Amino acid sequence: MERRQVVVIGAGPSGAIAAALLKRQGHDVLIIERQLFPRFSIGESLLSHCLDFVEEAGMFDAVEAAGFQVKNGAAFAWGERYTHFDFGDTFSNGKPTTFQVQRATFDKLLADQAELQGVEIRYQEEITAAHFDGPQPQLRARREDGSEYTIEADFVLDASGYGRVLPRLLDLEAPSNFPIRQAVFTHIEDRIDDKHFDREKILVSIHPTHRDIWFWLIPFSDGRCSLGVVASAEHFQDKPEDLEACLRAFIDETPSLSGLLQNAVWDTPARTINGYSANVKTLHGPGFALLGNAAEFLDPVFSSGVTIAMRSASMAASLLHRQLQGETVDWHTEFSVPLKRGVDTFRAYVEGWYEGTFQDVIFHSDSPPEIRRMISAILAGYAWDERNPFVSEAKRRLRVISEVCASAAQ
Repeated sequence: MERRQVVVIGAGPSGAIAAALLKRQGHDVLIIERQLFPRFSIGESLLSHCLDFVEEAGMFDAVEAAGFQVKNGAAFAWGERYTHFDFGDTFSNGKPTTFQVQRATFDKLLADQAELQGVEIRYQEEITAAHFDGPQPQLRARREDGSEYTIEADFVLDASGYGRVLPRLLDLEAPSNFPIRQAVFTHIEDRIDDKHFDREKILVSIHPTHRDIWFWLIPFSDGRCSLGVVASAEHFQDKPEDLEACLRAFIDETPSLSGLLQNAVWDTPARTINGYSANVKTLHGPGFALLGNAAEFLDPVFSSGVTIAMRSASMAASLLHRQLQGETVDWHTEFSVPLKRGVDTFRAYVEGWYEGTFQDVIFHSDSPPEIRRMISAILAGYAWDERNPFVSEAKRRLRVISEVCASAAQ
């Protein structure tokens, strides 16, 4: 039996941020990570709001010095239409730029920074059982050699991402209300020579005839990019089983994207993930809280996953510090409810994207500058800024403005 104050499951961005924040407050923190870093992950286009938490955790200088591709906004293409949003011109006046990162390098950098601040990380260890019905939470951990041991803690934060450790072990998983979609993706040497292409923005392209099919192109600083397609199952039925051939078939149907990538070198095996949208019955319980994707994942379209993960890490670390100091903390009203408000803002725009209403707004040529600044703030990750009417009344505002845009287009 090993005794620790806080155990964090997972050394990804939310785990590293939460652990560092707690360690900076003087707490004993142990991270258990199933994989060995560096390891591949998607979610490579960070939003500006992410850097607020990187800075809070004392990691900003290291991230800034790492040479990642600067990102100053988001661009959208649909046939001949093109528009972009600048993170330096938003309603929320957040950070004007962020980064586009290879997650293998980025995640290891954050984990290393947490270790430098005194956090202990044990790689290649897996949590196999969790018990929260006793006086203290207990976790069963399995080492790489198969041996096992038990850890008793005051509190457990689950930052296991898609691994969703506590939701699986404690039967907390709940069905998502989003349709099942599939993503196929890879990294390529893009060799883009179009002088109008902006490497400082993620490019989101829409299929010319199926508006619910979209592509991401995330440029990196070394001439490479992350490239992927997202679509529902029926759109894959006539596509090759080979993943690279499948992705290339979708791109061939989208001239604006295929022309941009005509010189690309496809040198990395493609991957796929499907049914990724997830939900849980609760975000917290006696002795634990769920962070980021371990709790809920919506959709990759606005790159909100890492932002939600880091926001949840910051909120949980602050509450847990107070609790460990002897204060009474209400995890429902101080964690679940405010976190969910921002998640639900992103949800409204994800739903609007696939319905086509948000696409109509994005590509509307005569949107007032102030409305574009409000939308840009959400695209930059500031989905919790309720001074923004497109946050505080997300569904209603989106419905109204999409109707206006539709009328103007007729």
